Amino acid sequence: MEPRIQYAKTSDGVSIAFWTLGQGEPLVHMPMAAFSHGELEWQFAEVRRWYERLAHKRKLVRYDGRGTGLSDRNVTNYSLEAHMLDLEAVVDGLGLERFALFASLHLGPVAIAYTASHPERVSHLLPWCTWARASDYYRSLQVQTFGSLRDKDWEIYTETIARAWLGWSEGERASLFAAFFRESGTQEALQGFVQAAEQFDATSLLPQVKSPTLVLHRRQLRLVGVELAKGLATRISGARLALLEGGEVAPFVGDMEAVLAAIDEFLDEGEPAAAPEPPSGTAVILFADIADSTALTERLGDTAFREKARELDGALRAAIRECEGTAVEGKLLGDGVLAVFTSARRAIEAALACGQSGDEAGLPLHLGVHPAP
Repeated sequence: MEPRIQYAKTSDGVSIAFWTLGQGEPLVHMPMAAFSHGELEWQFAEVRRWYERLAHKRKLVRYDGRGTGLSDRNVTNYSLEAHMLDLEAVVDGLGLERFALFASLHLGPVAIAYTASHPERVSHLLPWCTWARASDYYRSLQVQTFGSLRDKDWEIYTETIARAWLGWSEGERASLFAAFFRESGTQEALQGFVQAAEQFDATSLLPQVKSPTLVLHRRQLRLVGVELAKGLATRISGARLALLEGGEVAPFVGDMEAVLAAIDEFLDEGEPAAAPEPPSGTAVILFADIADSTALTERLGDTAFREKARELDGALRAAIRECEGTAVEGKLLGDGVLAVFTSARRAIEAALACGQSGDEAGLPLHLGVHPAP
């Protein structure tokens, strides 16, 4: 179920669409390049899993930039400063005093500039496959070829860029993403965005970034050279560089779990492993555990079982959140999920939803609902 779309107004009068998912310390997920649609992207299973996994331990905030998706499209100002206003409107509207910031591709310089000028607000910076100076990216022959397609044939351009994101061997799935790109914005809006983005340069601000920074990049990515990631890590004091295997631009394609593991490890550092506080009021406990997991592992193989179990874990936690429950985090439960509710009715609704998810995944569950001792 998609999160509820909300709106924030920038200081220059632009309405910015955003949603939130999960609870805990906030992580603000900036738009992926110039293509963004906070509602339509939920049609893709891999995108849903990406967001749901990011929201497991924290409050995920995702917004559409100006000119795209559900935000105001009738805009002409796509400057770096204008994109900072989009981010500022969302975090101010939510009253976030401090948050982690994930930024990719064209909006990397925006995140760098914001972090340098607001060190008290950005707890962690996570640049993904991006750069500080746009000209370092746009001078690439491949990027220039894409630009020529963008200006001459909008449909061929979106079909091509979708394959650059997902992998060149993709067929029907890439065409679905290409259609999504066309729904996210217009050819004219993208041309205006790129014309402004080509001038983005936050190089001089890199030494001013004081927030803990993890530069994330895929080693075999051709569209954005690994030397750009190394340049960021070198010039930001104390920054770390995580070079992950793969050549896909989108973090939710390829080995998504490796990306998520690096993010979780970075954001969890220094956090005490404390037991969660149950919600106020009468507590009801829900426990869901995969039935006969040993036999299933033998039948499916360990790798296949673990992959299905990870996907089911995400579905169970999503069902718990939708029913206003609080999932217990940690590695204490084997293949099970434990959650606390303030309402027996909501706990039962969550149990029914979890049971359905287990059946759909081919991993039947043992389910129990009990009053808290």
